[in-house]
Amino acid sequence: MRALLVLALAAPLVVLAAPPAHAAGCAVPKAVYTEPAPWPQKLVDPTRIWPLTRGAGQVVAIVGTGLDADNPQFGHGRVLGAIDVVGRAGGVADCDGRGTFAAGIVGAQPEDSTTFTGIAPEARLIGVRYTNGEGPGDPNQLATAITRAQQAGAGTILVAVPSTSDSPALRAAVQQVRAAGAVVVSPAAATQAGARSYPTADPGVLAVGAADSAGAAVQTESGDYVALAAPGADLVSTAAGAAGKDGHLWPVKDPTFAAAYVAGTVALLRAYRPAMTPDQITARLTLTASRPPGGGPDPKLGWGLLDAYTAVSSSLPASAPAPGGTPSAAAQPVVRPAAAPGPPARDRLLGGLALAGVVVAVLAGVVTAAVRRGRARGWRPGRLD
Repeated sequence: MRALLVLALAAPLVVLAAPPAHAAGCAVPKAVYTEPAPWPQKLVDPTRIWPLTRGAGQVVAIVGTGLDADNPQFGHGRVLGAIDVVGRAGGVADCDGRGTFAAGIVGAQPEDSTTFTGIAPEARLIGVRYTNGEGPGDPNQLATAITRAQQAGAGTILVAVPSTSDSPALRAAVQQVRAAGAVVVSPAAATQAGARSYPTADPGVLAVGAADSAGAAVQTESGDYVALAAPGADLVSTAAGAAGKDGHLWPVKDPTFAAAYVAGTVALLRAYRPAMTPDQITARLTLTASRPPGGGPDPKLGWGLLDAYTAVSSSLPASAPAPGGTPSAAAQPVVRPAAAPGPPARDRLLGGLALAGVVVAVLAGVVTAAVRRGRARGWRPGRLD
């Protein structure tokens, strides 16, 4: 996956800043992104949700390769203390770059210098490093990272770099943080046919597939555990190694980052509907997803593409179960988006008077016709035809 970021850097555009001398070979920005908003951002359309919530009060942990908080688009005070499970030299700065890229999708602040923004800009972020990005990632270290993220206050835990193997400790960590109310979001990012990512494939995890702008799956991994899909191609986000300046990477095609769009939406949901449990959040996201061809579920796209606005704003019973079994249009609950503001009182009054006038006119016509018919019959009773 790091190779994808390196390819993005190789495009013939200006690099804003060289990496620090101690970080030779680390990720650096491509430039500041000033092109039209990328299609994933248009799809999620966070500005449509922000009148309801911007994620205030939520803490999202980015578990993977760390987080470079020096990128100014994260804003002052939005990145909380970092956690390092690796325990090796180099601290928790994100040399690999994947953690910073995922964090930008979740919570980058709107800025005049760029058209890119995160989904939940008022959420706070915690960077958790359990891997340097080399090798498959140790599942036991990942378990420790997930546990420490929840202990640090994270209600949404994004596994930005999943492991290629499972362990009892990892499964236990997922169940422990879920019992404490946290939502674990993890991508289906295995690159070998038949392989699985972990904890993505474990019970209790919100597993995310990836799609391109045409709605086609872009990842290799598949399984009945995939809940829904989100953008995984032509991505833009914040870059590590910006040395205190704005900087981005694009275009990146990597199914791993689809989970960041879902994690940002989870943060919005938790802020707007704080009483929801992890199971209720999963149910709402899957019920409101845009169904794949045939109605779903699809082994790579799950129950369809993320619909963040409907997930946050729609009126659903709190106990609505996640879809399951054989899907059918008739079996799906009706989703009603939040009502738009009603007309002003004066308009409602005028509308009511107009309707009353129509009713009176109709009644007058009926009475006149009845009188004429009565006179014609000499007021004798008519017959039933």
